[in-house]
Amino acid sequence: MTATGTTGHAEPTGATGRTGPDRTAGTAGRRLPLVLRNRRFGAVWAAQVLTQAAGRMFQVGAVWWLVGYAAGPDRGLASGAFLAVSTLPAVALVPLVAAVVARCPHRTVLGTSAAVAGLAALATAGWTYAATPPTALAYGAALLLAGCQAVFDPCLTTAVPDLVEDGDLETATGFELATQSLAGLAGGLLGPLVVDAAGLPGVVAGCAGAYLLAAALIGATRFPAAPAADGGAGTERRPLRRILADLPFVRRVLLCFTAANLFTTAVFVVMPLYTRGVLHADGTTVAALEAALGLGTLAGSATGGRLPGAPTAIGAGCLGLMAAALALPGLAAGRAPALAAMAVAGWCVGVIGVRFVALFQRTVPTEDRAGFFAVMQALLGAVLPVSSLLFGALGDHLSPRTLCLVQALGVLPVAAALWWTGRREPASDARPIADAGPTGGAR
Repeated sequence: MTATGTTGHAEPTGATGRTGPDRTAGTAGRRLPLVLRNRRFGAVWAAQVLTQAAGRMFQVGAVWWLVGYAAGPDRGLASGAFLAVSTLPAVALVPLVAAVVARCPHRTVLGTSAAVAGLAALATAGWTYAATPPTALAYGAALLLAGCQAVFDPCLTTAVPDLVEDGDLETATGFELATQSLAGLAGGLLGPLVVDAAGLPGVVAGCAGAYLLAAALIGATRFPAAPAADGGAGTERRPLRRILADLPFVRRVLLCFTAANLFTTAVFVVMPLYTRGVLHADGTTVAALEAALGLGTLAGSATGGRLPGAPTAIGAGCLGLMAAALALPGLAAGRAPALAAMAVAGWCVGVIGVRFVALFQRTVPTEDRAGFFAVMQALLGAVLPVSSLLFGALGDHLSPRTLCLVQALGVLPVAAALWWTGRREPASDARPIADAGPTGGAR
């Protein structure tokens, strides 16, 4: 997972072998939030907020542009196909992403991917301002921006243990995962509103500015040097297929979440259709639903590490609660039930993310982390094109309320499977995060 760093000096961290920025901070400094007392991590986290907010703003804005303005009667299939295109790079580029993240300095990978996304968005904005944009342009831009994000996200997750001390790992993971909720809150709120006010050109221009600012933040940050994972003699990266083969518990958990994603991520197709077909509302309501989802995820990211119990028990409970939340708008049509459902579903997503990503960071061997997080992103994202196309096509034939119930019914058996997985695994493999060592688990 670790790659050679760029500038900065490495500090030993004992048995973990990771760098330890800000190790000299005193007790008063410890009371500060991690993003303030660890400036390196704070800068990288801010860059992640910008990139993921830009990506989310473009996705939500473009989907609402298709549903509300450009797609006509086939709005369900058009929006589903758009989201499918947006998820393809995370799946198709897995081997390339794993190799790049493992071999190249993290700052170089993060800065380059953000800069390329910014330039691509800037070129797209210029086109959209010069002439009426064809729908194909939105699909092409989505493919380019998603490709850059598919490199940025696993690289950041890989770099987190090198930017913080081991005792700050859960906190750093919470901040990292909170970025997704902040992105959903900011990007999801702004996307439909900007489309209603300035059309697709305004959305793409805002994305370009955010990506370029993120690239500048990364470029101005000095990363600590990390131990080389593949540069030394006799060090060999294992094939990606072997990483999960040697981690049976992790593999089963990822398969459960992959199955859940087939139904939960369809919410990004169902919400705009629900807004237009059931609530008969405009982009303001789409923005409010996205904001509720983002705030819920933020709350879950902040509280997930404090919940007692094994990750599988918590994850199964959250999936069951999420199924109930997704069913609510189908059973009781209205703005208030939809907002409540998105907030609860977002909280479940935040809790699951904090508990399981921190567990994976500690369970997966250091030398395998780059490949593992690329594989994880691919597994979790593999069903997104299928989900988007399936629910998009169904949305042209079934009511949005029926789609909500289909989502809920699909999540329930996955919750049961995750609970059963935790019950059948040995305690050493399924132990809670608080009991896991920094690199413990199966190797």
